[in-house]
Amino acid sequence: MQKVRLKWVKNRGLDHIIARTTSIRASCLLLDHLARLPSSSPVPARSLARLQKPLGLTVPVLRFLRRHPTLFAETPHPRFPTLPSFSLTPASHLLVGRAARASAVDSHLRLARLLLLTRSKSLPLASVLPLRFDLGLPYNFAAAFPVAHPDLFAVSNNHISLSTTSHLPEDILISSLQLRHAEAIERTTYRALSRPPSSSSAPLAFPMRFPRGYGGMKKVKAWMEEFHRLPYISPYDDASGIDPESDIYEKRNIGLLHELLGLMVHKMVRRNAIRLLREELGLPHKFTRLFTRYPGIFYLSLKCKTTTVVLREGYERGKLVEQHPLAAVRDKVFYVMRTGVLYRGKGLSKLVLDEEGDVEGVLMDGDEEFHGEGMDEEADVECFGMEIVDNGHSTDDEDDERDMDD
Repeated sequence: MQKVRLKWVKNRGLDHIIARTTSIRASCLLLDHLARLPSSSPVPARSLARLQKPLGLTVPVLRFLRRHPTLFAETPHPRFPTLPSFSLTPASHLLVGRAARASAVDSHLRLARLLLLTRSKSLPLASVLPLRFDLGLPYNFAAAFPVAHPDLFAVSNNHISLSTTSHLPEDILISSLQLRHAEAIERTTYRALSRPPSSSSAPLAFPMRFPRGYGGMKKVKAWMEEFHRLPYISPYDDASGIDPESDIYEKRNIGLLHELLGLMVHKMVRRNAIRLLREELGLPHKFTRLFTRYPGIFYLSLKCKTTTVVLREGYERGKLVEQHPLAAVRDKVFYVMRTGVLYRGKGLSKLVLDEEGDVEGVLMDGDEEFHGEGMDEEADVECFGMEIVDNGHSTDDEDDERDMDD
């Protein structure tokens, strides 16, 4: 199959979504960390300063906490009044509880699918921890999942694996692309069946959303037609008998990465996190080129001083096409964050949320209510994971710029 060399094109809309999600990540991990601490006294900011690098903050933790007073309440320390200390606001407590309930919906199945994508059906905990926010896993998943689902997970030697007696749901081995194709067949009309088949509407074709100008290029159309004609191999099937240098194996890798990104709550993931899974997933050493070679499926971004991969089909007009309940809760976290930024210097008194976690309004000095949308995101926060130390938070390779052009 002859491959076409395409130039990388920046997508400002997706870059904005990445910046917003990066800020949400840092806030959610801080909320989770504070919620697990004893609530008898506020936490001094200097004890949280060590989290700046794990969170990926480009500003001091104290400045970040003060920037969002609707999430983090600054109160005097009981013994040292001049020591800046913080605790969760009532709105934060509600959002943390809502996030925990939303995470419990299907987070164990997401982890099970991730393990099924690997060769050994097992992963080191150090490789899963950077994906905890992306998969929507609870903080103590390594201890809670084997207890709650003993027939599904087992943990030993700092590895989490599928239990030998696993009773998996029947549809868990069906990829999202296969499931979408099956649903499309059910909705097929008689008029569609009467049309002659074409490669552009071939079964199991990846949805393509090319940057402006690429979709109409004849050489790109011919290349994608040839690509779609290759047989589709489910990422859950054994691919050990396929030549790693063949075009079929490359399409298998595209399907695997497509499925991996589809498991993420926000349909995006850091490239550093994928690198930790590379050998178990059977990806080539320079797997970044797969993203730049297929810009109609993936978008590779260098926003927030890291490399992030987004599944293009996951977003439509700046919003998730299929929003997970946890993503809806995190959107409310973002709203509360931005409200604190807007009104932190204007006499903010409190944020009112109902029992379901919906924002009712912000009470200001003078009983003024705010119901507007948040302003554009300040891309000043980058986060990789709360529990991973330096080796998981490495900088991107020097060949990132060259990969963008490959």
